[in-house]
Amino acid sequence: KNINVDDMAKEMGTTEAGTNSINDITPVLNKETGKNDAYRSVEISTPDADTKQTDTLRADIVNTVDDGRAVVANIAGTSVDTDGNAHSYEGGHYISVVGYRDGGNTVKIADSADANTASYWISVEHLADWIATRGYATS
Repeated sequence: KNINVDDMAKEMGTTEAGTNSINDITPVLNKETGKNDAYRSVEISTPDADTKQTDTLRADIVNTVDDGRAVVANIAGTSVDTDGNAHSYEGGHYISVVGYRDGGNTVKIADSADANTASYWISVEHLADWIATRGYATS
């Protein structure tokens, strides 16, 4: 499907300052897929993700990617990928989780804001903590 990202940004209320919440993205993803329940929002409201939240994220990534979709994650702060490279978005940013390996313990990130490293691998534990205080959209 050909998706007009400018139209999507308008629907999500995106400005130069960004998009406020994962809850602004999920309904637009559902509209674009043509299904009201293709995506749902999950919040990790604590400062650090606990084991249960990390396990839920892992399962959600595996199920969503296996369904042919990406998980959209709202992240903030700095995290380190499996190669030891830091990725920092102190004001917040959205990334897509597009793959996994090792049963979902390591996940592939697609990041349009990083021209030098458009994709990279990160542990699901690091991703969960990166999402903490925010949320993600998943199948």
